[in-house]
Amino acid sequence: MGFVGLVILAIVVIYFIMIYNSLVNIKNNVAKAWSNIDILLKQRHEELPKLVDTCKHYMKHEQETLEKVTQARARVSEAREAHDVAALGMAEGALRVGLGNLFAVAEAYPELKANEHFLHLQARISSLENAIADRREFYNDSVNINNVRIAQFPDLIVARLLGFPAFDLLRFASSELKDVDISKRFAS
Repeated sequence: MGFVGLVILAIVVIYFIMIYNSLVNIKNNVAKAWSNIDILLKQRHEELPKLVDTCKHYMKHEQETLEKVTQARARVSEAREAHDVAALGMAEGALRVGLGNLFAVAEAYPELKANEHFLHLQARISSLENAIADRREFYNDSVNINNVRIAQFPDLIVARLLGFPAFDLLRFASSELKDVDISKRFAS
């Protein structure tokens, strides 16, 4: 039994190490995905004040729209810094709605629409929004892979023994899931 027992023990130890290394890799992919979102959110956070300032010059009667974008930006920043995935999802939804309203209102200001700085910022923020959506999908995929692996046997034994956590998915706010009323957006 001595030699056979050692071989079996060696196989179990090697398998345990392989599972551990795989779980570490998956956990680090979740952290990397979050970091990618964080970088894009910081970039957008820096661009939004420039957009709001450009719009203020032309949109003197649209302070409420501008304030909503500014408030939503602050909530996104707070959630990002706190690594609060649930709050970030809600704040992101509010910011996207605010930006959509801002761009819709901007249609009524021909001088603003023709402003090169505004057009550049609008394109930059739209590009960042698309990149954030892609990174959110990558984050949720990484979280899903992690959560499935730590719930499957035999990985769950290693995960529980060594404290591998489950992560929360980045969820959409209910307002983001509703159909967009196009006629209402053009009426603004």
